[in-house]
Amino acid sequence: MRILKYENYMDLALQQAKIAYELGEIPVGAVIVYEGEVIASAHNEIESQKKASAHAELLALDMASYRLNSRVLDKCTLFSTLEPCGMCAGAIANYRVKTLVFGAYDTRFGCCFSRMNLIKLMRANTWVIGGIREKECAELLNSFFSELRK
Repeated sequence: MRILKYENYMDLALQQAKIAYELGEIPVGAVIVYEGEVIASAHNEIESQKKASAHAELLALDMASYRLNSRVLDKCTLFSTLEPCGMCAGAIANYRVKTLVFGAYDTRFGCCFSRMNLIKLMRANTWVIGGIREKECAELLNSFFSELRK
């Protein structure tokens, strides 16, 4: 996949993040692509499910695993609007995702580049690319938290 396709798929993840925003969830969206086809998409559902693990990435990983009937997603690319946290990075490594593409960097909790590279520490073969549609992803998050503080 070339950068242009990455941006197109990130747009789909951003659509999921906007749904989360409208529902009062932290606006993070995720999309998983297998052989050029979107096989899973999700947004944060932490508040609606009252479940700390209901992160967009984890929900999408579970959907993709179910759809492919496999615990190994080594031919999949995961697109997330935010750099995954430690919990999600660990899951990405354990599912053996081929490529992770994320939008905004998370300097507080990001565990794929910003704070640490948990995927690398776990010796996963996941290729990590950050900063795709970074501005749009960060603006959505900033807008959400600005409104929350009002």
